[in-house]
Amino acid sequence: MVTPKELLATLESALLSPSQPSAAQRVELLHAVRSSLPSFRSLLSYPPPKPSDRSQVQSKSVRLPDSPTISLDDQDVQIALKLSDDLHLNEIDSVRLLVLANQEWGLMGREPLEIVRLASGLWYTERRDLLTSLHLLFRAVVLDQGLEEDLLSDIQKYLEDLINSGLRQRFISLIKELKREEPSGLGGPVSERYLLDSRGSLVERRAVVSRERLILGHCLVLSVLIVRMNSKDVKDVFSALKDSASEVSENNGTVDNQIAFSLFFSLVIAFVSDGLSTVPDKASILSSDASFRREFNEIVMATGNNSIVEGFIGGIRLAWVVHLMLIQDGIASRESNLSSSSNEIGYISQGLEVIFSENVFQFLLDKVIRTAAYQNDDEDMIYMCNAYLHKLISCFLSSSLARDKIKESKDRAMSMLSPYRSAGPHDFVQDQSSSSIQGTETFTTPFVSIMEFVSEIYQKEPELLSGNEVLWTFVTFAGEDHTNFQTLVAFLNMLSTLASSQEGAPKVYELLQGKAFRSIGWSTLFECLAIYDEKFKKSLQTAGAMLPEIQEGDAKALVAYLNVLMKVVEYGNPIERKNWFPDIEPLFKLLSYETVPPYLKGALRNAIATFVRVSPLSKDSIWTYLEQYDLPVVGPHLQNGPQPMATQLYDMQFELNEIEARREQYPSTISFINLVNTLIAEEKDTSDRGQRFIGIFRFIYDHVFGPFPQRAYADPCEKWQLVGACLKNFHMMLSMYDIKDVDIEGVVDQSRTLTAKESSSLQTQLPVLELLKDFMSGKTAFRNIMGILLSGVNSIIAERSSQIYGQLLENVVQLSLEIIVLALEKDLLLSDYWRPQYQPLDVILSQDHNQIVALLEYVRYDYEPKVQQSSIKIMSILSSRMVELVQLLLKSNAANSLIEDYAACLELRSEESQIIERTNDDPGILIMQLLIDNISRPAPNVTHLLLKFELDAPVERTVLQPKFHYSCMKVILDMLEKLLKPDVNALLHEFSLQLLYELCVDPLTSIPTMDLLSNKKYQFFVKHLDTVGIAPLPKRNNNQSLRISSLHQRAWLLKILAVELHTGDISSSKHREACQTILSYLFGQGITDIGGGQTLSLLTLQDTAENAAIRTVSKSKVLELLEIIQFRSPDTTTKLSNIVPSLKYDLLPEDILGNPANSGMGGVYYYSERGDRLIDLASFHDKLWQKFNSAYPQLSNLGSEGEVNDVRQTIQHLMRWAWKYNKNLEEQAAQLHMLTAWSQIVEISASRRLTMLEDRSEVLFQVLGASLTASASPDCSLKMAFILSQVALTCMAKLQDERFLFPGSMNSDSIMCLDLIVAKQLSNGACLTILFKLIMAILRPESSESLRRRQYALLLSYFQYCQNVVDPDVPTTVLQFLLLNEQDNEYIDLPKIDKEQAELARANFSTLRKEAQSIMDLVIKDATHGSEPGKTIAVYVLDALICIDQERYFLNQLQSRGFLRSCLMSISNFSSQDGGHSLGSLQRACTFEAELALLLRISYKYGKSGAQVLFSMGILDHLASGRAISLQGGFRRVEMRLQRDMAVDVDRQQMIVTPVLRLVISLTSLVDTSNFLEVKNKFVREVIDFVKGHQSLFDQLLRVDVTEVDELKLEQINLVVGILSKVWPYEDSNGYGFLQGLFGLMYTVFSHDVVSTFAGSSVILSPEKQRNSELQKFRLCFSLSSYLYFLVTKKSLRLQPSEASSSDPTSVEMQQPSLSELNSLLTSVTTSLERAAEEKSLLLNKIRDINELSRQEVDEIINMCVRQGCISSSDNIQKRRHVAMVEMCRVVGSRDQLISLLLLLSEHVLNIILIHLQESSVVSDASLTTKAITYGDKQDSRKDIESLCGKLIPTLEQLEVLSEEKVGHNLKVFHRLATSTKEIAVQKIVL
Repeated sequence: MVTPKELLATLESALLSPSQPSAAQRVELLHAVRSSLPSFRSLLSYPPPKPSDRSQVQSKSVRLPDSPTISLDDQDVQIALKLSDDLHLNEIDSVRLLVLANQEWGLMGREPLEIVRLASGLWYTERRDLLTSLHLLFRAVVLDQGLEEDLLSDIQKYLEDLINSGLRQRFISLIKELKREEPSGLGGPVSERYLLDSRGSLVERRAVVSRERLILGHCLVLSVLIVRMNSKDVKDVFSALKDSASEVSENNGTVDNQIAFSLFFSLVIAFVSDGLSTVPDKASILSSDASFRREFNEIVMATGNNSIVEGFIGGIRLAWVVHLMLIQDGIASRESNLSSSSNEIGYISQGLEVIFSENVFQFLLDKVIRTAAYQNDDEDMIYMCNAYLHKLISCFLSSSLARDKIKESKDRAMSMLSPYRSAGPHDFVQDQSSSSIQGTETFTTPFVSIMEFVSEIYQKEPELLSGNEVLWTFVTFAGEDHTNFQTLVAFLNMLSTLASSQEGAPKVYELLQGKAFRSIGWSTLFECLAIYDEKFKKSLQTAGAMLPEIQEGDAKALVAYLNVLMKVVEYGNPIERKNWFPDIEPLFKLLSYETVPPYLKGALRNAIATFVRVSPLSKDSIWTYLEQYDLPVVGPHLQNGPQPMATQLYDMQFELNEIEARREQYPSTISFINLVNTLIAEEKDTSDRGQRFIGIFRFIYDHVFGPFPQRAYADPCEKWQLVGACLKNFHMMLSMYDIKDVDIEGVVDQSRTLTAKESSSLQTQLPVLELLKDFMSGKTAFRNIMGILLSGVNSIIAERSSQIYGQLLENVVQLSLEIIVLALEKDLLLSDYWRPQYQPLDVILSQDHNQIVALLEYVRYDYEPKVQQSSIKIMSILSSRMVELVQLLLKSNAANSLIEDYAACLELRSEESQIIERTNDDPGILIMQLLIDNISRPAPNVTHLLLKFELDAPVERTVLQPKFHYSCMKVILDMLEKLLKPDVNALLHEFSLQLLYELCVDPLTSIPTMDLLSNKKYQFFVKHLDTVGIAPLPKRNNNQSLRISSLHQRAWLLKILAVELHTGDISSSKHREACQTILSYLFGQGITDIGGGQTLSLLTLQDTAENAAIRTVSKSKVLELLEIIQFRSPDTTTKLSNIVPSLKYDLLPEDILGNPANSGMGGVYYYSERGDRLIDLASFHDKLWQKFNSAYPQLSNLGSEGEVNDVRQTIQHLMRWAWKYNKNLEEQAAQLHMLTAWSQIVEISASRRLTMLEDRSEVLFQVLGASLTASASPDCSLKMAFILSQVALTCMAKLQDERFLFPGSMNSDSIMCLDLIVAKQLSNGACLTILFKLIMAILRPESSESLRRRQYALLLSYFQYCQNVVDPDVPTTVLQFLLLNEQDNEYIDLPKIDKEQAELARANFSTLRKEAQSIMDLVIKDATHGSEPGKTIAVYVLDALICIDQERYFLNQLQSRGFLRSCLMSISNFSSQDGGHSLGSLQRACTFEAELALLLRISYKYGKSGAQVLFSMGILDHLASGRAISLQGGFRRVEMRLQRDMAVDVDRQQMIVTPVLRLVISLTSLVDTSNFLEVKNKFVREVIDFVKGHQSLFDQLLRVDVTEVDELKLEQINLVVGILSKVWPYEDSNGYGFLQGLFGLMYTVFSHDVVSTFAGSSVILSPEKQRNSELQKFRLCFSLSSYLYFLVTKKSLRLQPSEASSSDPTSVEMQQPSLSELNSLLTSVTTSLERAAEEKSLLLNKIRDINELSRQEVDEIINMCVRQGCISSSDNIQKRRHVAMVEMCRVVGSRDQLISLLLLLSEHVLNIILIHLQESSVVSDASLTTKAITYGDKQDSRKDIESLCGKLIPTLEQLEVLSEEKVGHNLKVFHRLATSTKEIAVQKIVL
């Protein structure tokens, strides 16, 4: 069954929406109605208490329907029984209430009384929801809301069935029952009097029940219009009305009156509608029952003593008589008995006699229509009541019997009432009060009352006049032969009402213009004015004569005429009315005379005010006439100095203080201020900034508004009219005129020259400045305004609903708050300059905290949204200025009420059904912006307060409990949960999500907010992915605003999810589950425990509502989200020339929009609440007219009407374009916003939470493919493509990482070798798909260099991905070893993997070759003409293309396009100065490095042929000419300067020197070492020349201290040694010292242990860096030994056994290495070789036994080998073993590489030593001596040889026993070499 809350939500969504309900909404609505029919039939009928149920509750164990047994404690039992007693409710239902209250509010920790009140409030809320739902259904049928006919007919059928089954009788009985003082009604004597409503506010139970009775009364009225009453219903309602009227007479409360009105009008409508139904197809119900007519006539004609009851019965008598009149003909035709017909006529005559004798019309006026209770009732109810009063009076006036009675009443009125009497200015009379219009008469005649009755009916609903010929007939009758002013005034007042419509105004004008009435017409009005003007002129011309008095009748008649004139002009046709009254000067002529009554002056000015808007000329004429005729406002006392006057001047001040104040009535002053306000509002010229109005302002400020609190008022309405007029003037002064710099200087100068008693002259004052001075010093205007507001919002609300002046008071409060806002917006512009005399307004307000509290509490005022808006704006401004605002509110005990008020305001706004166009007028949006703006302000701030964060403790420790506290947070979460009325509340939903996001990222509120949202109770994340995230996007043509907001909503939601994924505390189960759920739902995959353990598929998630939706996932939500934003962005670049129809005007709007001066405040642009820069349509419209008028002044001529129309049409076109431009721009920004949020959640998921998903490679592949497809789409804009490319780049990078990461999906703790193979490598087809989509994205038509840079980076990442099929950290040799020892190795086929990789390489090449021309054009263009960063990455792309090249295709492309030649020219133009400390120089250096890398790639890729190509193009000449590696300027100084100036760690040695050396050494592959004596080799000569040209570099690197070098320097030394070893043997000259440098390097490196030699650095290296450093150093040894081996074998160099054996003086200079040093090197190499072999063997054994190692042993291995950050404390043993295994494989690979190098190095050393031992040191053969190169005359002594051999043998023995198993290499040849060397060494010792 549907709950009342759900029913109400369904009905509101379908019936109150501005659009038609959808098919689904209609089905849901009808289902809800059908389900609720039993509740409607038994309306508010609940099971009573039962002893058995009470016993069950007392047993503390209760079983509710459809739920398990509930256990209660003692307090629960007491509360349940209390609820049962107080509400007359069954005990079991009381327990149900407790359960619901706990679910809604959370009862833990609450007091019993509070729980009782909450539960009672919940019960009454259910009742209210049910009643409101029923009321909505009635309204939908009765009122025309534009619903479809079939839906209305269905609803009407249900309601008819309900009414026929007794629902109306239930209404009547409930209205009676609920007023009783008993538990089922208002409550018994011991019942709790108060309850807590849905907002947590304490309300009186009596008020709640009274409101229920009122809703029942409204439903009763509406029910009459669906099913007419029968006789029993009529009598029951009549009885209830008498009871209710009796209550009103005892307690004249607003709600009691409204209940009585409902009963009264239900009978009125019943009689009128039933009487009007006497048509052939629908007979009257009541007319068919003669006995009822007789019986009811007796009842209704019975008299009583209670005047109020009698008055209501009199109204029923009127309706009854009208009913009898309507059915008279039907009865006569239906009943042949003449006595019956005569009885009906008798009833009518009797009724008419009573009606006129008691003047029922006057009672209805005074006690019903004119009461505040009636006028403040529901607007639709008022309209319906007025509509049936219209039908009532129309039927009444159409009856001949009634007309005869009216004529009789008219004749009596003409004879009884006195004609005229004089009326002086001091007479206590007024034109508005009906009670005083008759002057001295003490009663009103029925004829006058009837005319006033007609006036009141049509005053509110003038459209009811349409086609009402009966009424116009009555007007003609009523206007004839008036003999007194009372009836004349009443008639004219009726005419003024009839003129209050566009249809009535011309009719009334024609009536008074023609001869319809002998003595009534416009001529009478103007003749009377002229006569009195003549009298006054003659009196003034006669010395000593008194001014004549105006007769009261004339005065009143003139007032009535003027009111008709005012309405005729106001509602007349704008074109026709220009000609109606060409001369209005007579209206001004009586204004200056003292004896003219003030109320007549008021009427004159009110009439004049309506002419202001007739035409601009009339406005100017009015100013002229006012200055000529009206009373002055600036007397001599306001001039520059005091001027004593002999006589008192009669001015506005005198009339106010001496005439009106004595009468306590102020119509003249009110009308004067309203008139000048109307004139000022129409002023377009603001250049003088209001200075011309300063006299008027001073009068209003000093004499009207200043003393208004001290004045007495006969009519409170006039008081608030007067105050409202003053405040309107102040409001205009503040809003129309701005502050300028000259104002600041002027006030400062005045403050220096004026004393406290002096005042500036009027000529130097400005109203806006005078007002700001007042407010900023707390003077008169400020005090009076605050005096109004300090009465409190509750007092204002009470007066608004109960007093007739309530709306006037409301207007005053609204203006007061708006003036405060305007002052707050301007005061800071002046406060810094005006201090200390004037202070900012917030400082003035802070002097009394009650002032601030009073201003902020007006957010509670829900009668007028503008009052709430102003209060919210004040809160926003004060919160930005006053850090202590929250503490002030806490101390004032206003904080809790404000929290509830703001929440109530927000909730009320969310329930609205009408779209608010301007966001500045939307209280909900203002509250959301207030909350968002205050988040980052110092704590505690307003956001913390209104969202119920902890204020007495640190905010970050708050535990948010929205269900426990009613606050904006609760309302926001409820809004987002229901998402009702999306078209109306779109912005509210959007800003709610933005607020939650801002709370999530704020340091103070993030933890409480994230904890709240991750709570399973709210199911926030996943639920909103469905309801918001992937919901269909609204169409642009249907509702573009909703479409824009919908995109922003999704963006903020995705950002919230991204924050949770990024910052969620995974150690908390709540956040971990939230992250797992989000990921699973987004990507449609299973989720893995964060520790790498058990995988949770979608089907194994716990069975919750949250995960129920997940199980139905068939497609990745993240792809659905991307599809939503894949639409073509709306055009925002339309040229105005296409919009403007005439080319003549096309440049003017472009000048306006393109002018920089129009971009600031007051220009044509503004920033929306979302930050979009939009066109201000109003400002654009005004500036267009200004521009056209200034550019084409001839347009103002009267003869150019056609051209003016063209301009007007042009402006209309431009305004439509500007509106569309704004919407399109907003949609484009929204699209980008959502895409950005989508990219964030994808990238965060990929980078931080990917390990929580299984099948991660597939997820990344899908997202990567979708991103590339979207970016290649023609609908994708550049900005979108840029974002999508970034996402693709991230996915590609994560794909690379993912391949060799720990799988994380195994159930066992063991791992296998299979885990190290590419289990997650994409298939070749998938890879090619990526490449194809990427190519399409790169070749998209609309592109930019910055976008292509990202795409190039993605292409490079893709190539890198394709290169490594097997984990690059696991060497192939190690993998083969593991495969041999793996038991289940049938799944691993390395040759097959290699084959597939080769196929992929070929396929990649083929795919690229298809689009090669386009790609090469684009890449070469960027590499040649792009920016430096663009050039760099484009060159790297070419490098990658060369890398995958086949058949030299891409190389030929580069050659044929001349790119290689331009690349070489670029290198030649590069110099060392390009490596300066500027960013541009650094970027140029990066490009240079990329170009070198490309050339190096060509050299290595194509071998000698590639090197030959480069050599043939003169690469060495280009390198030399560019002086790229010139050392001038110093590398290190440049590096340090870069670090200091740019905070960038750049090593120029790495960027420039090293790549150049790599390139040169790659070219040395062209050197043919077999013909090393061939000096004709051109290449060798060029390399040698290059070396000579850079001697300083080579020399520096050869002589560097190798004990202090880093890896980079070590590589450079290796490169230099390699280059020299290749080419320097061809050089005969030794003048450059390179040979000495090489020998010196050999001496340093060979003579000591290699590892210890390089360990002299003070830097402590990690184990990994130590291994890399050791490898580099032995590579240097190998390079040196290779060169030495070359010299020994090819150039016959012979070494001495030791240093001491050489006595050659040049030996010190040459530092030639000796055999002893080689022996030391061999010893060091052997030690390292043994150690590396041992480490390798040990690690291989541990890898083999990895699954048997304990966690402690695994951790030790990880600590020894691993790189930092690979594991965390939460990783399980499986992941640890995987990490340890991979890391050990890396170390084994490093050791194996070192072993290979050491073996080769050992072979070189052994061969050198063997050659020397074989030849012997003493050469006996002369021929040999000539061939050997020696550097001494002595031969090696035997002793040195023996010593060398003695040291050598132990090392050789170690090499002989090296184990092939440990080393992992075939050592047969190596062992043979070692053995041979050992044998010779032994022989040397023996000999």
